[in-house]
Amino acid sequence: MARINIIDFAAVPDATSLSTQAIQRAIDSASAGDTVLIPAGRFLTGALFLKSEMTLELAKDAMLLGSQRLEDYPDIPTRVAGIDMVWPAAMLNINHCRNVTVCGSGTFDGQGAVWWHKFWGDDENSGMLADYTRRGLRWVVDYDCRRPRNVVVYESECVTLEDFTSQDSGFWNLHVCYSKQVNLQRLRVMNATGPSTDGIDIDSSQLVRVESCTVSCNDDNICVKSGRGAEAQQLGRTARDIIIRDCTLLKGSGITLGSETSGGIENVIIEHNRFSGTGVGFRIKSARNRGGWIKNIVVRHLKMEDVCYPFMLQLNWFPQYSYSEQPADTKQPPHWRKLASGVTGDAGLTRVENISISHISSSLTQPAAFSRAFFVEGTPENPIEQLSFSDITLQAQEFGKIAGVTNLRFERVTVDAPAMTREEHDAYAR
Repeated sequence: MARINIIDFAAVPDATSLSTQAIQRAIDSASAGDTVLIPAGRFLTGALFLKSEMTLELAKDAMLLGSQRLEDYPDIPTRVAGIDMVWPAAMLNINHCRNVTVCGSGTFDGQGAVWWHKFWGDDENSGMLADYTRRGLRWVVDYDCRRPRNVVVYESECVTLEDFTSQDSGFWNLHVCYSKQVNLQRLRVMNATGPSTDGIDIDSSQLVRVESCTVSCNDDNICVKSGRGAEAQQLGRTARDIIIRDCTLLKGSGITLGSETSGGIENVIIEHNRFSGTGVGFRIKSARNRGGWIKNIVVRHLKMEDVCYPFMLQLNWFPQYSYSEQPADTKQPPHWRKLASGVTGDAGLTRVENISISHISSSLTQPAAFSRAFFVEGTPENPIEQLSFSDITLQAQEFGKIAGVTNLRFERVTVDAPAMTREEHDAYAR
């Protein structure tokens, strides 16, 4: 089992010379059991593709810097926010692989600011976002604005990601899709800003563990998904048997199930996690055209501090993004038509059942800061079923709302919420 140094293949650690080809040659040279080493230094790269039975190690002070040219990320078949489509490859791609490890204390830096500017301009309210919103196309801009992810695990099994940092991705940081037996351990995800810069997304995958990770980002910190729309429902690739344990969540939108639920989400354990300054604690989100289900979920032993919404369960989330009209023009891109082909009728209502939430504390270090204890909105015709809260202590500004639930159970729940619930706090778009 050899250790292969990318320097020996002419990779240049100067942060400006494009080293994609050199690093890829090093990867391609590896035999089963070999390790490819990224040594200390700053290496500029486009898309890299690992292969089975190998390890990629990022040494201390090693950094892979993502190219800011879209042409350095070739278009490949993938899944983007619930839709199977052709899109730019990630900086690191683990596609159709088995027995792969990515480890070490180095960093993947997507240098994402150029992609964020493309999406929302200088003021977070211009760029493609403003243009598409004016045209009534908010629902498609995330897909048309092509932005690389940092690391993608796709159609792979027996993969370990451990100890490295992912930062400033153009789009999602770490995406595990259509894969099984994946372990993510002691990772750091740091995205100070940027649209849709999710931390860790587990997408239609099984037997996944996320443990001892620290995530700070501008969207969902850790998210479990299973595809969006009629195609995902027909594929029926469920996200299941997932554990999220002993993680620290900072800036961002907490641990989320959805909004892409069409393939179903089940058998998820979320336990012994810590939240500090997070927008949301535990979250479920879906829409009336997503279908699928969320069931058999255990949430326990969470400690929250200065969290705006400790519990947010919304089944009609962000209509401007979630709903679209069927394109009349058949010349429109295939992904537009997929987005418009939601799950119709009663089948579009996501079934949410058997959610157990226990042993949670949420406190405020600054009591005047906004916090709503509960924001739970099922739908009258398809309510959340069997939702239980037990052994919970919440300090919040306002109590909030609970609606659209049958078989709701409270045991040993204490809420300190002195202010009146205000309707202007009913919206949360991320």
